[in-house]
Amino acid sequence: MTEKIDSVDLKILKILQEDAKKTTKEVANILNLTASPVYERIRRLEKKGYIKKYVALLDKKLTNNPITALCMVSLRYHNEGFIDTFDKQIRALPEVQECYHMAGKVDFFLKINVQSLDAYHEFVRLKLSKIDNIGVLESYFVLKEIFHTTEYHLES
Repeated sequence: MTEKIDSVDLKILKILQEDAKKTTKEVANILNLTASPVYERIRRLEKKGYIKKYVALLDKKLTNNPITALCMVSLRYHNEGFIDTFDKQIRALPEVQECYHMAGKVDFFLKINVQSLDAYHEFVRLKLSKIDNIGVLESYFVLKEIFHTTEYHLES
């Protein structure tokens, strides 16, 4: 069972979601606290799994991956072995940024970023289509990203 956190912990999480490079001292200053208890709270939030890791969010255009494709995948067979195999194989494809096992008309939802439409075509032809048990692939291309966030809404 997840340990309950208090309003100070929630404020810390909000601050770090917005900017994980903030130092413990900066977080403490924002909260009008001293650095030592804030440091201990952050370490406890990490240990308890509230903070999974710290990352840098890169600009996909500057990293030469401007094309975002959303791909819906339906499997032919749905027993546990086929799903586990798909899971293992899809994790090995670096172009796939996100993968969700879905309930509904499709089995998996993939978010893929690549350099070009040609690169996506090659990805599908040479990698994705080689995964056994894929029945249907349906691709959608992002024309414009309206907004993107990695922050979760946290309530006190």
